[in-house]
Parts: sequence; C-alpha cells; structure tokens
Amino acid sequence: MLPSGLPEHIDDDEELARFLTQSSQFNAKMVKPAALLPNPKDGETSVSRHGPKPADALWKLGLAAAGVRPLYGAAIFEARVVRAAQLEVRADEPPPRHAVILGWPRVDTDPELQKAKQKELAALIVSASGPPLLR
Repeated sequence: MLPSGLPEHIDDDEELARFLTQSSQFNAKMVKPAALLPNPKDGETSVSRHGPKPADALWKLGLAAAGVRPLYGAAIFEARVVRAAQLEVRADEPPPRHAVILGWPRVDTDPELQKAKQKELAALIVSASGPPLLR
C-alpha cells in the first residue's frame, strides 16, 4: 500500500485525471493531444489517480497540482487506454494519488518526429477521454 492508502498497482479500470492548466489544452468538445505530452525534462506525463467524482476532491487535487497556474479542468480516462496506446502508467507518490505515464517514444536524432509520434499516442488517449471536465 502507498501512503495515500491506494494499492501500488494501478488496475486497468482505474480512472486517471490529467489536469488542464492552459486554455490551449482543450476546447468545449475535446481535450487536445498536446495536453498529454510528456515533460521534456523527464519524459513523463503527470496524472492523478482520481475520477470525476467526487468533484470537490478532484478539484482539491487539481489545485494542489496546478500550484500557481490556473486550473481549467481535467481530462479523465482509464488506465487501460494508456496501456492500449503501448504506454505504461505507474504510481509515483508523493504527492498523494500521483502517477505518471511513461514509455513515450524517443527519437533523439529527430525532435519533430519524436513529437509527432508522441502526439499520435496522446491522441489515442484523448479520443477515449471524452470532453474535458471543466471547473
């Protein structure tokens, strides 16, 4: 068990939230693939182990994750969607409920190709997430 009380293994049907801190990451109908791209420094995408309910707990996690950045909403998707895109999802506490998506393609010799491959996988995930959950 992790400090949060959650199991270390993330089941396929567990819901994950990617917090949206930039208005360019979504529109009224969909989350944009760029919202899920990995951090260039560590190659990981930060997510929280939380679904849309209860909303007050989701937004409390989101505000903590956003820090000084604005919190517009969240993309919600199941861990199975991440794994179907041939990526991994792993618990990464602290902070509580934190997890990371990793295994993104790396093409050190061609950054544009790398970003295109990563966007392709991110598009698979957002296509299963539905519209953004807005705050």
